[in-house]
Amino acid sequence: MFALTDGTLIDGTGGPPLPGATVLVSDDGRIEAAGPREAVMLPPECQVVDITGHTLLPGLIDCHDHLTSFGYNLLGRWGLAEPRSARVLRVAKVMEETLLTGYTAIRDCGWLDVGYKQAVEQGLISGPRLQLATSPLSPTQGTQDRSSPSGHHQPTSPDPNLPRGIADGPDDIRAMVREVVRAGADVIKFFQTGFGRETQSGTTRSYNAEEVWALVDEAHIHGKPVACHALGGPGLRTAIEAGVDSIEHGCLLGLEPDLLKVMADGDIYLVPTFTVFTFHATQGNPHAQAEAQGFRQQHIDTVQQALSAGVKVVAGTDAGGWEHGNNAKELELLVEAGMAPMQALVAATGWAAGCLGLEETIGTVETGKFADLVVIDGDPLADIAILQDKDRIRLVMKEGQVHLDRVSAA
Repeated sequence: MFALTDGTLIDGTGGPPLPGATVLVSDDGRIEAAGPREAVMLPPECQVVDITGHTLLPGLIDCHDHLTSFGYNLLGRWGLAEPRSARVLRVAKVMEETLLTGYTAIRDCGWLDVGYKQAVEQGLISGPRLQLATSPLSPTQGTQDRSSPSGHHQPTSPDPNLPRGIADGPDDIRAMVREVVRAGADVIKFFQTGFGRETQSGTTRSYNAEEVWALVDEAHIHGKPVACHALGGPGLRTAIEAGVDSIEHGCLLGLEPDLLKVMADGDIYLVPTFTVFTFHATQGNPHAQAEAQGFRQQHIDTVQQALSAGVKVVAGTDAGGWEHGNNAKELELLVEAGMAPMQALVAATGWAAGCLGLEETIGTVETGKFADLVVIDGDPLADIAILQDKDRIRLVMKEGQVHLDRVSAA
């Protein structure tokens, strides 16, 4: 057994920090006990690590990442920028580095095939526990349709393990959902608006109501939640009214406050992904820069309105095309948008686990849950940005297995 003692515990529930806490981890990788030092009995054979002066958190969760994305150029998106073998190894390295920054779970919202998840589960590579969308869905001319500006279609699939993802009409959409499920998807992701294109802005609707209802119904038949990329406009409304399980981005959601009540009543999560839009606003194509700069304040206002309405706001970066290994940047941006530091931590732990449907097993430091734990040198409630300092990540444990330990050596 393994015990971390005398640290300050932030347990992911939103409750007050507990100084002088001890967490006992059983041999099967679960939390045996957690609480004040004097209340946790340590067995004689237990390995004890003193973390005095450090903060102990649940493993962090990114609800929207793209681990296979390394840019927005067309060759990269077509899978032709480098040999397939180099790309696979590059993604494996990113997964390992992401785990070592304290992120023990990632929901990948597109283009990561199930083989990576199998490799982690079989111990072939180190990485976070993965929840996959495999191929996102969109109609012809939607975001999943990766044609060139001159109208040339993608010449070959970058991954034969991923379905095409382009579907038009209710019957075709149902068939594509089934293909994606067959390919190993844990969540069905679809693009219901665009962003940053001359032909598709954040308010351009992709699917009509009948198509969205078919998609959501088919996904739920297979027991899969639905994550919807939607920024605003009629596409956003259609998705929420159809009963999707999370809205990705939702930048203009606050302009239609009646939808916030629908989301709160339906337990629909909001994943605002501030990180990706900070990049688009300064480094994106001209359309993306103008759009991201234009809705920035409304995006911030939306998060405040959502929280006030009882919507659960969770952390997701969507930053894969720009940056990997700095997922905690989103927490700093959530605080800048008005969240309290504790709210931001819950957005990346307890609530984030709920968004992934894993609240019974991860997300909080509670007896019986998997021992996904992170030890930080310092107090993230005083400075949320310290979570981005890799040198201050002192220990990372996933399901009881230690992947990084700078505490014992010290």
